Amino acid sequence: MAHGTNRLALRRAAAQPAQAVLDGRRGPVSAPRRIDELDQGIVEALQANGRESFRAIAARLGVSEATVRARYARLCDDDLMQVVAVTNPLALGFEQALIGVKTAGSPQPVADEIAGWPEADYVVVTAGQYDVVVEIVVADRRDLLELTNRMRDLDGVVSTETFLYLDLVKQLYDWGTRP
Repeated sequence: MAHGTNRLALRRAAAQPAQAVLDGRRGPVSAPRRIDELDQGIVEALQANGRESFRAIAARLGVSEATVRARYARLCDDDLMQVVAVTNPLALGFEQALIGVKTAGSPQPVADEIAGWPEADYVVVTAGQYDVVVEIVVADRRDLLELTNRMRDLDGVVSTETFLYLDLVKQLYDWGTRP
């Protein structure tokens, strides 16, 4: 698949256990860490083709396979990258939505609580109309209703607004790295 082509999809929430947030694999993002040209080459190679072998990447970058393997492990351990199979939840029959959440006081406790829910695949604290924005994947509309009611019951939540996805038109993961 060529670099920059449309690769639809988002992770199915059920494929990521709630424990993933708690053990740090999908937790808060830290301050940007400097990466060198070799790290950048590995990231960009895997964004273009997540199944490319370390041997092929090493040959292209002019280093050993062991070096690529070690750098890959460090990039993953430092939460800079994860390589996963990406699916389109809508095409698989799931409901997907973006939910804007307004909070009273600090949004962090609300964001932390929601981040532990298996239905939430993306949780960010934002500046603007909403304090927290959450992307969710659920089995059906009944589950969506249950989830939004659970969200509204959280301490600190003032209101929510749900944007139900009708069609996934574009979703890319190949934005590269900063030089």
